[in-house]
Amino acid sequence: MGETNPLDSNSYRPPRPGFVAPPPNYSLAPGGAKPTCSWLWAAWLHPGRPGFRPWSLHSGALPARTHTAQLSWRLHSIHFFLKTVLFFTTMVLTMQLLVTFSIVAIFTFVHEAKYFVRRHPWTYYVSYAVFFIVLIVLSCCGDFCRKHLWNLVALSILTLSLCYMVGMIASFYNTETVIAVGITAVVCFTVVLFSLQSKYDFTSCWGVLFVCLIVLLLFSILGHKILHIVYASLGALLFTCFLAVDTQLLLGNKKLSLSPEEYIFAALNLYTDIINIFLYILAIVGRSRE
Repeated sequence: MGETNPLDSNSYRPPRPGFVAPPPNYSLAPGGAKPTCSWLWAAWLHPGRPGFRPWSLHSGALPARTHTAQLSWRLHSIHFFLKTVLFFTTMVLTMQLLVTFSIVAIFTFVHEAKYFVRRHPWTYYVSYAVFFIVLIVLSCCGDFCRKHLWNLVALSILTLSLCYMVGMIASFYNTETVIAVGITAVVCFTVVLFSLQSKYDFTSCWGVLFVCLIVLLLFSILGHKILHIVYASLGALLFTCFLAVDTQLLLGNKKLSLSPEEYIFAALNLYTDIINIFLYILAIVGRSRE
């Protein structure tokens, strides 16, 4: 009597894709949150430069030429800072996605890795617990998240734990994984491009999307095959909307916005949106091919 190969067993089923609500660290203010970085505020409140006379509330109105030059310099400083934030956020997000889909490829196409994760399903729940704990720390401890080294360490742990969960789910699929990756890339690129060009404020719909997320969570209890496809379709649509919202939150030119210091939160929001879209599309493709 030999040991049964778990790869051929029908008793193993992929865990249902979970979802994580974007961290609720948004500031409600017209025009978005103001930058809180000390050097930027110093430049904004005290824009003295060589050749400009210091000005105060008691010194009268600024000359027109001086006022125009200072305003132009302020706008240039803010534009440079926002470009820096976008660069760091994009770089962090790119690294997260590269690591994630590299692990997905290993767990999907390397037989030994696929055998290991299916034989030890408890590792999925351990990684889920680590992910949930780190997510709570990043969401609730604002000062901790703004410490440059520690926030990157926490984000790395969170990314690796989520990578393992996604890789384990993908190990139950073969060609469906490649199809899901391609569809996810097209969907995400289209949504980000549309949210950048659209004049509609998607951030004003964040409350409605959060309510839909709770309803989707309750709806996931049902286990019928057809209902599971409907559930996965609604989940993919919901997190597509979240991706548009989080893209506009990063830009900071709508009703809601993230603080420029919270680029870790911005990367985390976009990363979880993309991963959840991938998992739901993978579930749709996998169920439809059964």
